Amino acid sequence: MAKQCADDIAALACEAGIVATEKAAAARAMTATAVRASLIEIAHAPDFITNINKLYRERRWSDGLPVIPPTRERVEQMLTHTRRASQEIVARLAPAFGAATVECIAINAVLAGCDPDYLPVLIAAVEAVARPEFNLQSIQSTTNPAAVWIIVNGPIARRLGVNGNYNCLGEGAWANATIGRALRLILRNAGGALPGEMDRATQGQPGKYTFCCAENEEGNPWEPLHVERGYARDRSTVTVVGAEGTMNMTTLAKSADDLLRVIAGTLSHPPSNEYVHGGEPWLVLSPEHAGILHDAGLTKTEVKRRLWEQSKMKAGSMAAEDLGRTQASRTAELGTIGPDTWLTIAHRPDEISIIVAGGPGTHSVYIPCFGNTRSATREVVCEATPQGMAL
Repeated sequence: MAKQCADDIAALACEAGIVATEKAAAARAMTATAVRASLIEIAHAPDFITNINKLYRERRWSDGLPVIPPTRERVEQMLTHTRRASQEIVARLAPAFGAATVECIAINAVLAGCDPDYLPVLIAAVEAVARPEFNLQSIQSTTNPAAVWIIVNGPIARRLGVNGNYNCLGEGAWANATIGRALRLILRNAGGALPGEMDRATQGQPGKYTFCCAENEEGNPWEPLHVERGYARDRSTVTVVGAEGTMNMTTLAKSADDLLRVIAGTLSHPPSNEYVHGGEPWLVLSPEHAGILHDAGLTKTEVKRRLWEQSKMKAGSMAAEDLGRTQASRTAELGTIGPDTWLTIAHRPDEISIIVAGGPGTHSVYIPCFGNTRSATREVVCEATPQGMAL
């Protein structure tokens, strides 16, 4: 891998004088080659499934849960749901920068138990985590418990049964569970994020098994996330978030002012990467709480602005060492930072992100981000080969 990196760097350095079209052709040629998955012959004995799972545990190809054997037939069936070549490299994933080919994505989708028509969602998710602003290198190798949270928007969420209603962040929905798990396996097997090696998470979190939901667009009184990000309502998207975990907020508040006050109070906490670096906090509002804010005449933009103002925290509430980290990170933004400096949770109000999801009830969820990451959204391209079923 190191030799290939050195060769690639040398090739790029030598391309300085090549015209743009030639550069693009060279880049395509460089990324077109990838090692195909090898076949392993295992007899179909009564203990076939047991042997497969034992092999995957020994080679650290699984996440510790049982896997579906990625037979040639299963992988080929998965590949019928894209027109992209099986050896096309969708992305090289940090920290190992392994090639996430279309075939690699399909194999890990089979391992996780995905239905074949989930493949376009996973391809879009892989493209999204490779975006520079997402900072996958840090998310994969940090001691922080960061996990990748997938949000699916648009018609494909309903078509595939991605849950955005009751228990949308919990168990019970096949699409949520397997799509989230498949991306984690890809990050492990192509990205090389093995616990205790490149993945240095101190404790980790359950979201590193699977973390996926849809937005409850029917229960959202505002525009859904993908429309807010510039996509037409009838398009489908995947958004990836570098999430630290979840914090339940249960409140019977009936006024918008009260509701915003208690949510802002939840956002503010001293041992927070978001205040150290200026983060991208996420709120999963229940339809009931979103309705209270909307009925008070508040737009999503106004909700973000008020939360940004009300969640300011004095730098002196941090530990001394964390105040030092904040000074190193945000002095250029905020000027001289002392104990009495008011810190904002994000650089700007619009960096607070809001979706509406879940069923009835007085619960919303605060999902802090890793800090040095920004979410990325990609459109899902729904297509199939002539042998596959088009979505």
